[in-house]
Amino acid sequence: MSSPKIKLNNGMEIPAIGYGTWQAPEDQVATVVEHALKAGYRHIDCAWSYDNEVGVGQGIKASGILREEIFITSKLWCTYHRKVEENLDDSLKRLGTDYLDLYLIHWPCPLNPNGNHYKFPMRSNGVRDIDEEWVLKDTWKQMEEMVKKGKVKAIGVSNFSKMKLDEILPYAEIKPVVDQLELHLYNPQHKLLEYLKSHDIVPQAYSPLGSTGSPLLTDETAIQLATKYEVPVSAVLLGYLLRRNIVILPKSVTPSRIEENLRLSQDFASRVSDEDFKILDSIAVNGKQKRFIMPPWPLQLGFEDWIQKF
Repeated sequence: MSSPKIKLNNGMEIPAIGYGTWQAPEDQVATVVEHALKAGYRHIDCAWSYDNEVGVGQGIKASGILREEIFITSKLWCTYHRKVEENLDDSLKRLGTDYLDLYLIHWPCPLNPNGNHYKFPMRSNGVRDIDEEWVLKDTWKQMEEMVKKGKVKAIGVSNFSKMKLDEILPYAEIKPVVDQLELHLYNPQHKLLEYLKSHDIVPQAYSPLGSTGSPLLTDETAIQLATKYEVPVSAVLLGYLLRRNIVILPKSVTPSRIEENLRLSQDFASRVSDEDFKILDSIAVNGKQKRFIMPPWPLQLGFEDWIQKF
């Protein structure tokens, strides 16, 4: 089974179900990426900061699937906002490809490129060493150059609030095609998604099943609907997002669950009634709103709207 596709604002199509590689161990990621591709996935989401892109590339090669049939995403890390092409070239080398289908700004917060750590430079007072002289619109200009050079087909953002998008959209020659966010049953972000829709930006959901130990898989309503539709709870959680036209990026290292996430999420999305969908869509509003990932930066840097509920 293959994934349905969603059209992007540049005319490209993105598979609506991708395989997420965040926290996939380096010694396992090649095997699970290979399995995901052989099971029907054609969208692999990775990032330079995950430190496993070499294994991802090995899994892609081992799958035997042609490169042009696979939609590959990677992300610019925070210490490289001044050096976009350098970070991109390193990802391309690690992945073993000469282009990406999609390249994202991982976080809208540039860090000191000459700090005391290659990923997480810190100041003496224990806070992240922010590159306060750099502005996001200049990062975006470099991202646009990567499209013009043919190294990436599309560009987008990740973890961008409305406030942060407003820092680049007025200056954008090429609009972001996606915004990758923490989206799930308890954090539907209705207001932000309406804003994205108004700018023709597709939302993507990372951690669509919640973080490790999250309560999503034990949610009473999700369990009831899983029983009613005879699918796993994970299919309810993922299918709910698919029904909202959100790209989902589930991650598992268990072969059977990798296959289930692709097949049964589509099954639930196609069969869930409008009434049951509305019930799912109101769970957060009715008291269960919760984030599992908060920005590791001061809120005054522009993340104030992260703490707004819906």
